[in-house]
Amino acid sequence: MDRADDGTIYGADIPFARLCGIEALEVVEGRTRLRLALGPQHGNNLGIAHGGILCTLLDIAMGTVARLTAGRPVVTLDMQTRFLSPGHGVLLAEGRVTRAGQSILFCDAEIRDEAGRVVATATGVFKPVGVKA
Repeated sequence: MDRADDGTIYGADIPFARLCGIEALEVVEGRTRLRLALGPQHGNNLGIAHGGILCTLLDIAMGTVARLTAGRPVVTLDMQTRFLSPGHGVLLAEGRVTRAGQSILFCDAEIRDEAGRVVATATGVFKPVGVKA
């Protein structure tokens, strides 16, 4: 699946992602890729990416790959995040499913900066909801 130019994240309308400026790039080998060009509105009092925007990017990376795998919407049940280095410039996130069961999916994600440094990582548990597409 190629880059979404319609403002959706892999077919889902996620208003908060649009507000944050998160863009879908591609799905490659079962991994979703997202992009966020940081602006002043994404910063904390130290001038680096706020932890909340990093958590949002990680959650959407994992949630989109979980939704694509499950074939229906998902909700986040649990998320563990590790902040490893300051976020600056353009951030790239990648999410993948590590295990998919009938009732929950386990995922992980990471964010890297343009130089390839890992900014943050996360693991998450997601539950499919609603009717399968």
